[in-house]
Amino acid sequence: MINTTINEEAQDMKRELKLLDATMLVAGSMIGSGIFIVSSDIARHVGSAGWLIAVWLLAGIITVIAALSYGELSSMFPKAGGQYVYLREAYNKLVAFLYGWSLFMVIQAGTIAAVGVAFAKFAAYLYEPLGDGNILWDFGIFQLNAAQLVAIGTIIFLTWLNTRGVKNGKIIQTVFTLVKILSLGGLIVAGLFGAFNTDIWNANWAAPWETIRWDAVGGHAVSVSGTAVFAGIVSAMVGSLFASDAWNNVTFIAGEIRNPKRNIGLSLFLGTLIVTVIYVLTNLMYLATLHMPEIAFAPADRVAVASAQAIFGSVGTMVIAVMIMVATFGCNNGLILAGARVYYTMAQDGLFFKKAGVLNRFEVPGWGLWAQCVWTSVLCLTGRYGDLLNYVIFVVLIFYSLTIIGVFILRRKYPDMPRPYRAFGYPVLPAFYVVAALTICIGLLIYQPTFTWPGLIIVLLGIPVYYLWNKKTPAAQ
Repeated sequence: MINTTINEEAQDMKRELKLLDATMLVAGSMIGSGIFIVSSDIARHVGSAGWLIAVWLLAGIITVIAALSYGELSSMFPKAGGQYVYLREAYNKLVAFLYGWSLFMVIQAGTIAAVGVAFAKFAAYLYEPLGDGNILWDFGIFQLNAAQLVAIGTIIFLTWLNTRGVKNGKIIQTVFTLVKILSLGGLIVAGLFGAFNTDIWNANWAAPWETIRWDAVGGHAVSVSGTAVFAGIVSAMVGSLFASDAWNNVTFIAGEIRNPKRNIGLSLFLGTLIVTVIYVLTNLMYLATLHMPEIAFAPADRVAVASAQAIFGSVGTMVIAVMIMVATFGCNNGLILAGARVYYTMAQDGLFFKKAGVLNRFEVPGWGLWAQCVWTSVLCLTGRYGDLLNYVIFVVLIFYSLTIIGVFILRRKYPDMPRPYRAFGYPVLPAFYVVAALTICIGLLIYQPTFTWPGLIIVLLGIPVYYLWNKKTPAAQ
């Protein structure tokens, strides 16, 4: 029998979000600082222009396929909690809890912390004292810098704003996402048309499929072949997938979306498609303004800054700084808004603090929002959120794969359950995603063990926590 507890509870939430709002949440949660930075690391791994674009295209294709598959699940369970609910219904509460545990401890909180500090670092371009080089207190083993305080300040402000009702959050999200889409569009047009450099473009595309990597120490190209090519592609995918992540956040707030059986699936498709097109065009803009070595070795990996300087001259740095501040502020708003809805659902199942399952007078899970804020602020202070994010890219892919396998399981488990939307291309496209994601995971286990095994350990640590929680609250069993 399908668990209906959350369906009853979520009815207390206001359905304030329309299709545009949901689409902007998908796109806005995806577009953070990644597109402005990670192309440098990708270029070092794959070496040539064709492979750079191919990595972004592959990430975009599998993301859109995953979004189309999630559309079926969202039409079946159009209530708060999203992916957590899908995993619970397809498998059991333990698997769902492990996802919720990973989301709270690392995935959501770590991403919010990283995006918050990215906001502060680029704010320092406008006012230098706001940067991480400004050490405010030095306690020996711990240093507190201005960027951390700015990050925490923005997180607290956005958390407070979202505790005042979903309407406030949706306005911020829609406005900031539209602004950053238009800004990126303007940058793309300026680079591909206004500042297009034929010599650079031709040089980059002279040997687009050359299998090389750029040596970070020597600064020169190294020819690779065989398994080294696969290793380079897999390693490069970490960056493109990280920049394309968080699209599933819209499923967390299903209880606040109007006509969710239609609008969640449609917003997932539209949002991921829009971002994929923007990301590919942005990288084509990089290739039209910078030589491959300049992309691979952009100072501090800030390839967008280098490209903007080629387009706009000395003011390019300021242009990108403002764009990234807009992008990261809007991105964090979406992440903060959505995350607490999962903890709300977990609390309804007896698997999180009871207060997280209570709506405040504005009909949002205020306690969960503040709990997320506190833990995120701790991660900002530790400075270890970057490592945590590297650890969980592997884990995120595992949970995405498990969720899409859940489409197959639920079709057998509940064959007669209404499905207003069915996964596009079923069973071929969902199976393709699972195979592609697990192939990348296997590659990461082999070639990036430093990042993958710790991520797996973080998830597994949730198993004893689950049983301890069940022991404390037997009703959750």
